[in-house]
Amino acid sequence: MFVYLSKKIAIPNNVKLNCIAWNKEEGYIAVAGTEGLLKVLKLDQAANNGQTKGGLAAVSNLSMNQTLDGHKESVKVVTWNDAQHKLTSSDVDGVIMVWMLYKGAWYEEMTNDRKKSTVAGMSWTSDGTKICIVYEDGAIIVGSVDGNRIFGKELKNTHLTGVQWSPDNRLILFALANGECHLYDNQGNFAMKLNIKCITLGTATGRVHRIGSISWFSGSLPSSRNQPVLAICYENGKVQIMRNENDDAPAIFDTGMRNVDAKWNHDGSVLAICGTSLEAVSPLRDTNQVCFYSPLGRLHRTLKVPGSDITSVTWEGKSLRIAMAVDSFIYFANIRPEYIWCYFEKTVVFLNSRSSSKNNSGSSASSANVAPMNVITFWNTVSNQSFLKEVEPTLCLAASNEHCVLGVECVSSNIKEIALSTLEGGSSSAPDGRVYQLLLCNSIGTTVDSKYTDIKPRFVGINSGYVAIASYEEILIWHYHTPKSSSNLHGVRARREKRFHIDDTPTGVELAKDLLQGAQRSVKDPICALALSDKLLLVARESGVINEYSLGNVSLRNRHTMHTKINKMAINCNSTRAAIIDQMGVMTLLELDDNRETQLNFSRVERKDVWAVSWAKDNPLLLALMEKTRMYIFRGNDPEEPISCSGYICTFEDLEITSVLLDDIISIGELQNASHLIQLRVKSLRDTDDLLEHVGLEDAKQFIEDNPHPRLWRLLAESALKQLELDTAENAFVRCANYPGIKLIKRLRNISSQILQRAEISAFYGEFDEAEKLYMDADRRDLAIDLRITLCDWFRVVQLYRMGGAGVSDQQMETAWREIGHHFANLKSWESAKEYYEKSHYLEGSIEALYHLEQFDELEKCVDKLPEKSPLLTKLAEMLVSVGMCSEAVQAYLKFGDQKAAVNACVNLRQWGQAVELAQRYQMPEVNVLLGKHAAQLLNEGRLPEAIELQRKAGKHLDAARLLCKMAEQEVEKRAPLLRIKKIYILAALLAEDNLKSLATPQLDYAHHRNRLLDSISLEDAAFVERLWHCAEGYHYMLLAQRQLRFGIMHSAVVTSIRLRDYDDVLPVEDIYNLLALASCADRSFETCSKAFMKLESLETLPEKSRQEYEELAVSIFTKNEPKDLMIDTVACYGCAAQVRDNVPSCMECGARFPGCVASGKPITQPTSNIWICSTCHHCASPMEITRYRNCPLCHSTIVSIKGNKE
Repeated sequence: MFVYLSKKIAIPNNVKLNCIAWNKEEGYIAVAGTEGLLKVLKLDQAANNGQTKGGLAAVSNLSMNQTLDGHKESVKVVTWNDAQHKLTSSDVDGVIMVWMLYKGAWYEEMTNDRKKSTVAGMSWTSDGTKICIVYEDGAIIVGSVDGNRIFGKELKNTHLTGVQWSPDNRLILFALANGECHLYDNQGNFAMKLNIKCITLGTATGRVHRIGSISWFSGSLPSSRNQPVLAICYENGKVQIMRNENDDAPAIFDTGMRNVDAKWNHDGSVLAICGTSLEAVSPLRDTNQVCFYSPLGRLHRTLKVPGSDITSVTWEGKSLRIAMAVDSFIYFANIRPEYIWCYFEKTVVFLNSRSSSKNNSGSSASSANVAPMNVITFWNTVSNQSFLKEVEPTLCLAASNEHCVLGVECVSSNIKEIALSTLEGGSSSAPDGRVYQLLLCNSIGTTVDSKYTDIKPRFVGINSGYVAIASYEEILIWHYHTPKSSSNLHGVRARREKRFHIDDTPTGVELAKDLLQGAQRSVKDPICALALSDKLLLVARESGVINEYSLGNVSLRNRHTMHTKINKMAINCNSTRAAIIDQMGVMTLLELDDNRETQLNFSRVERKDVWAVSWAKDNPLLLALMEKTRMYIFRGNDPEEPISCSGYICTFEDLEITSVLLDDIISIGELQNASHLIQLRVKSLRDTDDLLEHVGLEDAKQFIEDNPHPRLWRLLAESALKQLELDTAENAFVRCANYPGIKLIKRLRNISSQILQRAEISAFYGEFDEAEKLYMDADRRDLAIDLRITLCDWFRVVQLYRMGGAGVSDQQMETAWREIGHHFANLKSWESAKEYYEKSHYLEGSIEALYHLEQFDELEKCVDKLPEKSPLLTKLAEMLVSVGMCSEAVQAYLKFGDQKAAVNACVNLRQWGQAVELAQRYQMPEVNVLLGKHAAQLLNEGRLPEAIELQRKAGKHLDAARLLCKMAEQEVEKRAPLLRIKKIYILAALLAEDNLKSLATPQLDYAHHRNRLLDSISLEDAAFVERLWHCAEGYHYMLLAQRQLRFGIMHSAVVTSIRLRDYDDVLPVEDIYNLLALASCADRSFETCSKAFMKLESLETLPEKSRQEYEELAVSIFTKNEPKDLMIDTVACYGCAAQVRDNVPSCMECGARFPGCVASGKPITQPTSNIWICSTCHHCASPMEITRYRNCPLCHSTIVSIKGNKE
């Protein structure tokens, strides 16, 4: 940061000032002094005739200067209540007054007079609801904003000097006259004494250390929550800054002055301490000073203030100014913060100061787990677009012509782990274990290259090929690569960074291998600044020594001594000179060129209060610098007239300086727009404009010859062309090496008409509307149309065509419509693009528009519109494939004549049936091989359902049925529900029937000749088909028997269970006879039940224990019941007419088998009579039983009608 005095206001009658306070919200300044003086002032920026000079450069006038009457004696304390818009003041008599704003003026609201002691301090809570007032005699009063007392307390034998509320308003800190600090809660109960470590308290030393000021920052912290916020300043110069009231390791330092007052800035990043120097032997006028410290005690800047006695200091709301009370004067100083920012390619890149506070706004528990992040804004000043990039905590920024580099600290655990593994040896050589990353970004924030390092990038520089960073003791030069640079190199060399210590003397040969990757070396003279150009690297040390290194081989070329600590450095465009700014703001020039003949005498160039410099990119003698709120431009040693400006210099090029008002964007938080960018022109450019406008070409030409610059010659050429002075213009174009301008002159000499010449000139300078008007005036509509065609302004081309009447061909109009369609297509406005493509009969564009509009029905019709062998058919087919329209894509491919592509489309869309059909039609046997490989791959990956679907779609129904049978076996092993297993077997059997249907011919119809079709296939396949139905029947009858048993149809359950004995190869034998025993026992058919138990007891597959249990159960049943069936029904056999039981599946006499009824499980003893047969599964049922069903009980196919079958 840089600080300089900017304004001084004198108080009438030389009244000595005691204190000053600045309202953070409204900008009012309260100043108090002796003789009861209390004033409220306000500084407002004055209008500057429409010229935006910005912020601190604008003239500030007093818009309010009100004296508040009420105090009779010297006013000692003033404090603002920012939240409630009130002012509180007190004098030596103990009179306290509260002031309020009413209709633009301040009036007394309430008064309190204790009349016992003087007020030592007052402090409002951060929300403005409570105030704590302490008196010198130890009295404490805490009151509310409406004047009511909350509590009062008397501290016996205690003298108080100050008070502060804690940030959360729960604690009150009191400063005692003996140097101690006591902490109380907000109810007045003593909590603790603060641990003071900067001095030794007590009477042993015989001295009393008086506290000069205490300041406890109460705002929201924008950075780490572990930042020190409580400052305790003693009059002897000692300062202690604590993180909280329990901090045992505070930051301790000595200011070297008698501390009087201390204040934090608005975000707690800077502490301003004012006082008088202790080194002065006698009270001189310039012993007053304000020191600015970081929260950790690092000195940023010291500001000398004239006068004999400084009493108070205060910050403006956004910390861009400070005000000081000195004697009977108010001094104002401007603050120029060191923002993290850069500029390149018309883009301002900056760290938003509010980004880190948003990330840390959560609870402390969450912030401990979530790494803090920063938001970097890439603001394109031409398009006014902003791109945001979230990065880890950013330490520095620098930019070159096309890229910028960000130095960030790796704090998140995953990124830090990657960084440590990337660094050599897998660990960081830094003593604290911290690692950092350099990010190379383009103008929209995209990272194009990066590097991890353990060197903290405190200082950074970048040129077109290298990035140089430095900590306090080490330097790293990194050769980065970009996509553009990599494409231009045939063989990109391996990346090798060059790293060395500041105390080393590199010669270029040593750096063939990396230096100093090992032990750490301390340094007594650390690095304080760095500057990089295309040829040189300058590194400054705190002693004032500047090391000059050549960049190619990194060798130490020279050492320069400045005898002062350097703050900033900048090298000009040809690396011959450098501008140096020291810590006090004095700018001097340093000669870097060894050629004495080209050197100038820079010894007399010295400027004070300089805080920024920038060399011109195209002239090594032009230098722009910011001196307070004035910008000076030097040409060699001679400065031009200053320009009022407070912007930060972005670039100096083409005699124009671009600066940006970073204060408004970053500190104040305004949304960036064009008004924050200021374009300033150097004097020679302004003078040339005046000469060309008011004098003439010859005088302007003479002036430009005396002050040559390509920009000035271009101005002369433009002015000469406007006056048709072709010789002068040609001379100017030659002088500025403008080849297009020379070609223009040559073209103009061949044009006789002055109107056409002016039209060409207007077109050359981008004044296209004027050029078109001149062409039309000259009756050269054709040239106007050619101009608009060159500009691709096809809308205007259409208008000009229509103005011409009938002289325009259909082909010209269609070309214009087509180009307009292209325009809308580039904008992704496909509805408009489709409209214009249709007007121009441009089918390719129409196809593209229909595809993006997802009008696939219209897209399908385009296949018929295209002729055979049209290349668009392939593109159209690819579009159809991408949306899954397989049949339409196949049609397009076949129309184009690419059968292989059609088959590939079917394969990619998993339409295997169509693929196999096409392969058979066009004799492509490789599809079957591909199909088999794909199915095998699916099976190897365990994707059985997908393999089944693949075979089914390919028409290989029998193979799909085999896979389904395999799936059913897997389900059996997993003991899946029986219904699921039955359905899988049914599905497999139906696929096998589909295979038979595919073999049908007109002579062998499937509906009537199924058995003959079954005989026509191999015995293995026929047996497999029958096996599938057999398995399905087994699970069907098992489910049927259990259902009958559950609903109490006991006899039917026994009949169905007896039939299950034929399926002991499908179902577990134990389950079959268990069910049979249970059903027959419930039906009182104990003979059948006895036979079932006998079978169970004889099963060798059962363990001995189970068979024993079955035997015991049988004994318990048959000791009570005789093994005899109580209910025996008989029916006549259809073969031999013998009487057989109704529950047996076959005749005992002739062996004739009775088919089972799939609806009831009963045997059909008269299968030759009227029975129902399913047309899908070909299983039969009793007509009486099937009438209760709408679907076949076995295969679940719909029953269309019940017809008997007598065959």
